[in-house]
Formats: sequence, structure tokens, C-alpha cells
Amino acid sequence: MVSEAFLQGIEQFNQRDFYACHDTLEGIWIDAAESDKRFYQGILQVAVGCYHLTNHNWRGAVILLGEGVKRLRDYQPDYETIDVSQLLEESQTLLKYLQQSDPNNVAEVAQTLQDSSDHSLCQFPRIVRV
Repeated sequence: MVSEAFLQGIEQFNQRDFYACHDTLEGIWIDAAESDKRFYQGILQVAVGCYHLTNHNWRGAVILLGEGVKRLRDYQPDYETIDVSQLLEESQTLLKYLQQSDPNNVAEVAQTLQDSSDHSLCQFPRIVRV
């Protein structure tokens, strides 16, 4: 059974309200069973990486996305009703896109991701339930 707080955190993540998502999921992560902690921490880190990106912090975005990806790998293909493989794929695509971009152009990259209706190049990750 998935908690209401987790569903709220997923909704916040998908609405790109990454700061609120962090606050919501942090409460779950703190009280989670040891086997679940890395899962919640991975999602938290991806959310914080995206938050850093929206605040034009290239280094913070790259570091946190990388850490989140590492933690989520062990939970594929799905876990706690989440399509982890899809979240990982989108997070890794964003991470590679950032790593290949000029850190001095992070504001432009963030704006492009927020404004773009063409998601063929890159996009913020989304959490999909299975």
C-alpha cells in the first residue's frame, strides 16, 4: 500500500515543485525501513538535482542527479508502484545533457527545459506509476 504522502510527493515531483517534493519525501525517508531508505533517498536526490537546475546551479544539479541515479539502480525495473527504469532513463538523459552543456549556460538550459514542448531533446524526469 502506497502512502498518501508518497502519492503527494510524486504529484509534486511531476508538477516540477521539486522543493515541496523534497520536503514531503524527506519525512517518508526518515521513517522508512532500511531496505527502502536508498529508494526514497534516490528520488529525493533526483528532485533536489532538478531543483538546483531550476536555480541555475549546474554543479549541484549534476552531483545530485548522479547520486540519485546511483541509488535508484538497485530498485529496477519497478518498486513501490514506480517505474524506476523509466525514471532512471530520464534522469540519466538529463544528467548526460547537463554534462555536455556549458556550465556557464545553465540558465539557458534550465529555461529551455521549462519552456520546451518538444521533449525529443531532453526534459525534466517524471515519475510514472505502474
